[in-house]
Amino acid sequence: MRIALPGTWALLGTLLAGAAVAEEHEHAVIRTLVLPEQPEAAPQRVYVKGQVVTVLRFEQDLAPLRARLVGGEGRFEPVGVVGRKVVLEPRRDLAPEEGFSLLVTLSDAREVPFLLRPPGRREHGSADQQLNVYKDRDGYEAMASALLDSEKENKTLRAENERLHKEESSEAHALAALLTTGAVAQTPFGVADHFSGADGDTALDGTVYRGTGKAAVVFKVKNLTTRRPWSMSSVRLVGKADARERAIAVRSSASVIAPGTSGVIGRVVDGSAFVDGGTLTSLYLELYRHDGLRQAVVELSPSLLGK
Repeated sequence: MRIALPGTWALLGTLLAGAAVAEEHEHAVIRTLVLPEQPEAAPQRVYVKGQVVTVLRFEQDLAPLRARLVGGEGRFEPVGVVGRKVVLEPRRDLAPEEGFSLLVTLSDAREVPFLLRPPGRREHGSADQQLNVYKDRDGYEAMASALLDSEKENKTLRAENERLHKEESSEAHALAALLTTGAVAQTPFGVADHFSGADGDTALDGTVYRGTGKAAVVFKVKNLTTRRPWSMSSVRLVGKADARERAIAVRSSASVIAPGTSGVIGRVVDGSAFVDGGTLTSLYLELYRHDGLRQAVVELSPSLLGK
């Protein structure tokens, strides 16, 4: 469905996540787990998500013989044991306070418990997709897997530090911050159009701005739920004719919107993002929330760029 709006841009599909379809995560979430030496140790957590498959991959000499859920009957697809892997898939998201036990019996007769929990704010709401499980943290495979985890974490931290450093001196981020605080008069932007919508979880009020060499979108988001916090997972800016991502400046009034409260997210797009192969092209601005669902898609026309 395409909803035509006045002006040079359009809102695509339904605005809110109630009718949205989960998008695939760009990067697999793979972690390393080492079995505790003490049997009475607290069970290690596995983060699961509705309709997302999570695989526990054990060492060859620890192949699982069987696995069973405690208290999760009807909430998960049948647990599968395939070779040295245990396969999990919740039928729907777990509530923030929910947790279920997974008991895995290994080839050495040990029964190892795991605690299945929703991701929450961890990794922007991403579920574990593969867990490499080892019995000895000093073994070669365990050390190699842990090293990969560490390298990935360091790479993420370096990228985040670089991003924050660039944002400190970015004009676009400064403008996004002003829009987020409502100081539109201090920016070069003028209102181009407005849209709004609501479902059972979220109310969305959006404004598109036209500016000299730049365009902007501001979302006012109200969390209508009584228990679940709302947060933004990511924002993507892609070309209408291709899937290449463009840079976009984003600022938000709060990292988490508590139940019953509201927050503001401002985004500024530089005019260079509209250029593709020497010609101007329209862009899609996509907003994803904490659980990976696409909250909204807005088409931005290059005619939003003022002279």
